[in-house]
Amino acid sequence: MPALSDGSKRALRHTLLDRQSKHRLPGAVAGVVRDGGLLWCEGVGVRDFDEPDSPPDSDTQFLVASITKTFTAVLVMQLRDEGRLSLDDTVEAFIPESKHDGITLRQMLSHVTGMQREPVGDVWDTLTYPDRGALVSGWNEAERILKPHHRWHYSNLVYSVLGEVVSRVDERPWHDSLRARILEPLGMSRTTLGLAPPHATGYYVPPFSDVPVREPVLDISAMAPAGSLASTAHDLAVWAAFLAKPSDQVLSPDTVEEMCQPQTMADLDRWSLAWGLGFMLLRVDDRVLVGHTGGMPGHVTGLFVHRPTGTGGLALMNSTAAPDPAAFAADLACHVLDHEPAEPALWRPGSSVPPELEGVLGQWFSEGQPFTFSVRNGRLEARAEAAPEHKPPSVFVRLSKDVYRTESGRETGELLRITRDEQGRVAKMNWATYLFSREPFAFGEWL
Repeated sequence: MPALSDGSKRALRHTLLDRQSKHRLPGAVAGVVRDGGLLWCEGVGVRDFDEPDSPPDSDTQFLVASITKTFTAVLVMQLRDEGRLSLDDTVEAFIPESKHDGITLRQMLSHVTGMQREPVGDVWDTLTYPDRGALVSGWNEAERILKPHHRWHYSNLVYSVLGEVVSRVDERPWHDSLRARILEPLGMSRTTLGLAPPHATGYYVPPFSDVPVREPVLDISAMAPAGSLASTAHDLAVWAAFLAKPSDQVLSPDTVEEMCQPQTMADLDRWSLAWGLGFMLLRVDDRVLVGHTGGMPGHVTGLFVHRPTGTGGLALMNSTAAPDPAAFAADLACHVLDHEPAEPALWRPGSSVPPELEGVLGQWFSEGQPFTFSVRNGRLEARAEAAPEHKPPSVFVRLSKDVYRTESGRETGELLRITRDEQGRVAKMNWATYLFSREPFAFGEWL
């Protein structure tokens, strides 16, 4: 991958130092991901004040907390793709003792169940967390505070129960499933349940002094699927690369794309944050970045990737009172996207036009508007001539003679049917049932 310019390196370092000094972070690691690896990474400050000359680096573990939820979501989708569950299944199908009826896995993944945020028992006050048995009994005691789908409401409780669903369906502890299904196939050896050395020590820097206080390291027990993982900049770069270009060994690209489709809007005022199936969808100007943030005592983290370009940003900080990790990570990624965009793919000529498509190519009209049908790399594409430049064309896959399915773009999933005259020439087409003709017609004029 091409190296960054010295100017971009200086700008990224300035962003890192500005966040570190302004927010009094003991230590921080920032990184930019592209083409499957770390394009730039730097650490400043200290991992631990007992070792003042040891700044954190790309192999230093931080607790990534709720970024864990993205892994739990992928586990659920793996089981769905294997036919072992459906997203429209309800919790009681897997946890028969559940007393909350009708809550679907899809609602759980996108935080629209209406269930309360945390397990019963004021866990963040007492720092005592439920085991698996207490998690389920506490789930039954927990309150459903909103109607389902009424609005987005984040819930650690819900994701903890999703982990219990994974354990019961996969017939092994959640972390065993995670290790076998995701971490080992992707080679993420430095992503672990809890911290392993070398790791950053978590601190809280009080507002009225500059003397850091060491934060406790917590065992959150059955809440692990919601926020227990520790990881490094290097491993998170691997995860970002997977989100941008999924490996079929872990999850199909189509399923990852499904997870990145908006299920609900979290920011109702500015529409800058939506939620997919396990992922935050962060809008920054004209871009949408996919990822998640995490926060545990002494550790605040963020990872976001712009999937079309494979460019992402990550921020790892060992301070409870840290700046917005989503904005931090996004600023890093967007600087590189703005100042050093990825090179355009080299155009290469196709080898042939399928004979059955020769009469389809060119301009067609529907509802009075012109569309262009063309062949690229042997596949049929269509584009409305009035479509904005950033909109991709529709791409079709052949099902049978003169019948195609829209695989992506406008009218995804709809059929394109080709009708021929007695001489075998293309006379008309119907796409999503709408008439496409060589000449523009008003509705009914064709008849």
